[in-house]
Amino acid sequence: KLLAELPLQVGSAMNHGQYESIKASLQNLAMARGYFDARFLTTNVTVYPEQHSANIRLHFDSGIRYHFGATEITGSQIKIERVRSLSPFQEGDPYLVSQVGEYNQNLSNTDWFSSVLVEPDLSLLGEGRELPMKVSLAPQARHQLETGLGYSTDVDVRASLKWKRPWVNSRGHSFDSSLSVSSPEQTLTASYRIPLEDVLNDYYRIHYGMKRVDSRDTKSIESNLALERHWKLDNDWNRTIFIRYLLENYEQGLQDDNAQFLLPGITFSRIRARGGSMPMWGDSQYITLEYGSENALSETDVVRVLGGMKWIRSAGENHRGLFRIDGGANFADDFDKLSPSLRFFAGGDNNLRGYGYESISPKDESGALTGAKYIATTSLEYQYRLYGDWWGALFYDYGDAFNDTPEFKRGTGVGVRWASPVGPIRLDFAWGLDKEPNDFKIHFSLGPEL
Repeated sequence: KLLAELPLQVGSAMNHGQYESIKASLQNLAMARGYFDARFLTTNVTVYPEQHSANIRLHFDSGIRYHFGATEITGSQIKIERVRSLSPFQEGDPYLVSQVGEYNQNLSNTDWFSSVLVEPDLSLLGEGRELPMKVSLAPQARHQLETGLGYSTDVDVRASLKWKRPWVNSRGHSFDSSLSVSSPEQTLTASYRIPLEDVLNDYYRIHYGMKRVDSRDTKSIESNLALERHWKLDNDWNRTIFIRYLLENYEQGLQDDNAQFLLPGITFSRIRARGGSMPMWGDSQYITLEYGSENALSETDVVRVLGGMKWIRSAGENHRGLFRIDGGANFADDFDKLSPSLRFFAGGDNNLRGYGYESISPKDESGALTGAKYIATTSLEYQYRLYGDWWGALFYDYGDAFNDTPEFKRGTGVGVRWASPVGPIRLDFAWGLDKEPNDFKIHFSLGPEL
């Protein structure tokens, strides 16, 4: 394939830079495929000025192709069999530099190590076809603390504190916790992860979360305890089976109550992207199903369905388009027994721009928000590169949170996007077209698009 796509072909103009690139390409391909003894026997260019022509003669001897030999692992605080399980190659496989890079990346992604180096032992070239591999590791700090300060128009100023143990024991278990505090919401979470045979993709997780909300017509304190089993499927979808116990004390409009739910469920999700923090191509999909029974610690029989899709496509280097659609439904025997965290509210930075955060839902006789049985929202956005990592945006949002018949709301506006080193930053100026008078909101947020 390389020879068929050489930049110099019979009839093309002689270019010495392209000639040198041919030699470099052959050498690079040989190194990538494990031909470490490869060398040029002849490199010759004969020029015929009278005929305005040149002949190129390259004689390239690849030598033998080396194979992966035994792997020596040093510096690991994690059991060696765990480290070996992340290798994409086996002893005796033909050498591929891409698999060496994949092994290096897999080890880095575990977050167990502060430094990772995977390399062949080139000092043993010529002593056999199999080339030993060396894996040099250094343990990650056992405790990590992280503080943060952020702002979004949905929750105003938010401070956060995270404590993480990337590895708890030699089997690679990990623990993380976080505290997030803002004016309307305070959240405390803790998770314990137990990796299985496929360390990166298959694992159990025990998760606990507590959240206090005092926003608009909602006051609640909720606790969630969940046991999850995660898989990475062969088609790149992620599957999670879980069971969670929800306990919530709340005031929602005129309601003042306590509720508990035991909700087993399943989630399928996938994210694909190409190109940095603001990818030029990507998509994401997810769907979650939950079920609660009045006969098994739930206030009422309920089936919950949530799902969404997002697409990012581009034309050239300066035009991007984003399309999003999300929805959810509660099929409950007695909707009034659902606690606020199970109901739906629309409006805000990531939903219907031009409206206040979670300001859209049905209301009770006092005019207070009650939360909805259903939600459906969609968004269409066009972006144009203004300069470098700065983009301008035009958008149109549409949707509602409703019980029976939707009264769809519209929002539109303009915005600025910056692909910052910490992720996309979004500033939007939006108008809610179905509020009298037309509501104007400024939305500011930071986070991934998918």
